[in-house]
Amino acid sequence: MIVTDQFVFLHLHKSGGTFILKFLQEHELSARMIGYHLPYAELPAGYRERPVLGSVRNPWSYYVSWYTFQSGMDNPNPLFRVVSDNCRLDFNATITNLVTLADSQERLDSLGQVLPRQFQPRGLNLTRNCIKPLYGSGTGFYTFLFNRMFDGCKDPHIVRMESMREEFVKVLPALGRNLTTSEAAFFSTEPATNTTEHAHFTEYYSDRLRDLVAEKDAATIERFGYAFG
Repeated sequence: MIVTDQFVFLHLHKSGGTFILKFLQEHELSARMIGYHLPYAELPAGYRERPVLGSVRNPWSYYVSWYTFQSGMDNPNPLFRVVSDNCRLDFNATITNLVTLADSQERLDSLGQVLPRQFQPRGLNLTRNCIKPLYGSGTGFYTFLFNRMFDGCKDPHIVRMESMREEFVKVLPALGRNLTTSEAAFFSTEPATNTTEHAHFTEYYSDRLRDLVAEKDAATIERFGYAFG
């Protein structure tokens, strides 16, 4: 979460936010970080009148990126260990468990036992209290993350990761932040940040899991016009 004189940026996990953070930290003198992956609910009252900027990603793509990153770590995070049966399951089984986490009290209870009680300055940054709304909600995990990030925020400005550079340049003036020529050049020349190498996301899914994501994350998919392809 970064606050500036003109707006607040909420950083949704693995949704292109690191690129925006880099721009703000290098080009916005008023930018100040006040929390890591924190949701709108944690925004101090003094900033609540400022417009909110955020990003979103195709859920099918998110799950591939998340799995690829976590499965390549020597010590993956608690969430990955829970839904992958301590790294024993493959992509389709692991992501099935993640997408349907809201439907499994057993897995949610196991996750609650290993999550921290307080926010941390790293990682996905979920606490035990954060996952309580998941119980019985039937919501896909990525949609849960999105809803949690922006819950209570009126009319946030959301840019899609897949066209972030073009959309971010267009939305900034609406937030009261005009770009200089050199700042505008950042969006055409700066390389992507915090990327994970993997094949196109469509190559990872069984038909069943593809359809499961379509069902569980339908709200996000339909709102932002995403498709499997």
